[in-house]
Amino acid sequence: MSEPIELLPIRQVRREITRRLDGYLREKIPNARQGEYENSGDGWVLDKTLKNSVWMRKPKRHDVAFEDRVWAMCARLGFNSLSLGRTLQLPYGKGDNERKQVNVLAADDEVVLVIDCKSSGGEQPRTETFKPEIEAINGYRTGLIGALRKQFPGHKIKFAFITNNIYVSKDTLAKMGAADIAYLDEEAVNYYHELADHLGPAAKFQLLGNLFHGQKIEAMDATVPAIRGKMGGYTYYSFAIEPERLLKLAYVLHRNNANMRWMPTYQRIIKRSRLKKVSEFVEDGGFFPNSLVINVDNGGRPLRFDRSEKQSGSTTLGLLHLPPKYRSVYIVDGQHRLFGYAHSSRAHSELVPVVAFVDMPGTKQLEMFMDINENQQAVPKNLRLTLKADLEWESSDKKRQAQALKLKVAQLLGEQKSSPLRGRVIIGEEKANERLCISLDAVGRGVDRGRFIGEFTSTEMRKPGSFYRGSIDTTIDPLIGFLELCFAFMRDELPSQWNKGRGEGGFVFTNAGVEAILRLLGDFIDHLSEEGKADPRQQTPNDVFVQVRSLLSHLVTYLNGLTPDEIATFRTWLGAGGPTKYLRQFQSAIVETVPNFEPEGYEEWKLNQEKQFNADSYTMLNEVETFLRQDIKRRLQDKHGSEWIHAGVPQAIFRDGSTRAAEKQYEAGPGVTVDWWDCLYLIDYQKVMQHGGNAVWLELFDRTYTLPSDRKAAWRNRSGWFNELNRTRNKVAHNEAVTEEEFGFLQTLHSHFDLGGTGRNS
Repeated sequence: MSEPIELLPIRQVRREITRRLDGYLREKIPNARQGEYENSGDGWVLDKTLKNSVWMRKPKRHDVAFEDRVWAMCARLGFNSLSLGRTLQLPYGKGDNERKQVNVLAADDEVVLVIDCKSSGGEQPRTETFKPEIEAINGYRTGLIGALRKQFPGHKIKFAFITNNIYVSKDTLAKMGAADIAYLDEEAVNYYHELADHLGPAAKFQLLGNLFHGQKIEAMDATVPAIRGKMGGYTYYSFAIEPERLLKLAYVLHRNNANMRWMPTYQRIIKRSRLKKVSEFVEDGGFFPNSLVINVDNGGRPLRFDRSEKQSGSTTLGLLHLPPKYRSVYIVDGQHRLFGYAHSSRAHSELVPVVAFVDMPGTKQLEMFMDINENQQAVPKNLRLTLKADLEWESSDKKRQAQALKLKVAQLLGEQKSSPLRGRVIIGEEKANERLCISLDAVGRGVDRGRFIGEFTSTEMRKPGSFYRGSIDTTIDPLIGFLELCFAFMRDELPSQWNKGRGEGGFVFTNAGVEAILRLLGDFIDHLSEEGKADPRQQTPNDVFVQVRSLLSHLVTYLNGLTPDEIATFRTWLGAGGPTKYLRQFQSAIVETVPNFEPEGYEEWKLNQEKQFNADSYTMLNEVETFLRQDIKRRLQDKHGSEWIHAGVPQAIFRDGSTRAAEKQYEAGPGVTVDWWDCLYLIDYQKVMQHGGNAVWLELFDRTYTLPSDRKAAWRNRSGWFNELNRTRNKVAHNEAVTEEEFGFLQTLHSHFDLGGTGRNS
């Protein structure tokens, strides 16, 4: 057991990284053996011809390629002691047969990683429980650690499973955690490679924070002189610290599947170009006077703070003891400034200013991140929606909770390995392509209009959804499970459309198609519930799907029978009205084959197709008007207090509103009070916002009420959309047909104010 572990010489690591990341196996052989290799049936082909020899290559098997990618990840992150081959045998007992084969062994000056790699070559991820492997590790752990410590004394040792194209359930993850086994998947491996592209070996701090979260960093001095005070109801500490020390403690919650198991994540991935500029700036003697913002995770316990005798006002001087543990500090703002020091010779001598909060909830960190970045680099809408799902999940406002549930369903359908839509829904800042082309917005609208969740006010449930089980936590898994089964069926029955996405001839698995399918599934559930054949609040997702499958089969038959011209017509239905046009065609196909199928709103649409947008327009108009009425008044009251009418409302507007209120009050009868503010016309609210000129507009209204398309307009024109809103309102009030363009405008406005879905199936 005292034999040394055979490791790759450090000088060969760089070349080995290149070889491991190559997708091919390559061999140099004599010219005479070329035919032997080509005729072997193993896939060897000629790569390069030399004078007396040739290079042959063949693609690596998926398991070999993945294992090599994991090895290269460790090497790129700065682990300098690495296993030599794929068949390293480590002893865990005295017997010759008491040896464990390890796929990857990686060590640095402080830790050792013992990694088992598992890969599946199937088109869809297979499910694994790893029960035998977990039990085996428990059997040989002690002996293997003893053998490793002889060569790596004083090191922390971590066992890890790293998988590719394998689905691992929450129960299995819990069992791994109980057995002290770390778990990463191919998305995490991709993340660390991407991070290594930007940070080099400094990216290792992210991996260590992941694997050794909460464990002590040996010989770590984590004390700093600090000032303690209060800000926004939270205790904070202000201090300066060397980047080298902070990097060991710090963790950045990048918006990536590698991080999203723990808490709301919000940071965008570090940009190499920006980091390079920061690093050059630091090396040239530059410095940043503005503070990093961090959150210290201390498990709800107060930080040790040795007060000095000096105190100034509400602040206290003293010596702060930061937790000397991996991932005890989360970077809320300033990741580029911190990592810009990662390769600098000044990382151990320079000081960076820090403002530290303690045990701030993840949602509050996210909110602070959003506030800090609101007026800096714009947060793209898709990322904002992803963050919003986390931010509002624990809201006390039930309407906001329901909106968070819709977005979380969309997010998980795009992320979970069990979901057919994984890799098809755009998450965070991913770039769209022909297959990755479905937005969170489209899925969220489909879930909303499919009536799966229900209608809520801020304080109560107004109407339960078909899948709603009393809370968002108990609803999400059954709903996602059902939708995954439905889309798996659609994928298998429509392979051509599935592979096309939004490419040439593709129309089903697009924003409009997916939203329409979700809304149609809601119709199916309502139909089956009325017939007593399905009860989604009680039955398992599979039991519900069994009932839905025959109805979905009719849709598949219809879609498979469409002619190229009919498909081309679907592809012309773009914009806000597209999903509704898809839905009505889908409903028509089902009605023809299922006579008792009567989806909500279908007959009305059939009788009056010209007014297909009016019902949803009416709902959205009411919600927008209610928002404007309440929000504008609140802003005026916040600024002017009890004088808000005299200071913020033109006299003519107040007089006209009061006159109309008096007339309505006379007609209302006893017990009813009519407020003059509620009697203003839409266009009056625009005049109120412009009252006081540019300065008042910029202070109170510009940030919320200027549409992105109007940002460069003169300040008076930034509320010009009121005119279009007023025209559309008048058309709806007089029962005139709303056009697709007008409907699209209302959807844009509704979405801009984050008012959620309409809750109607138009």
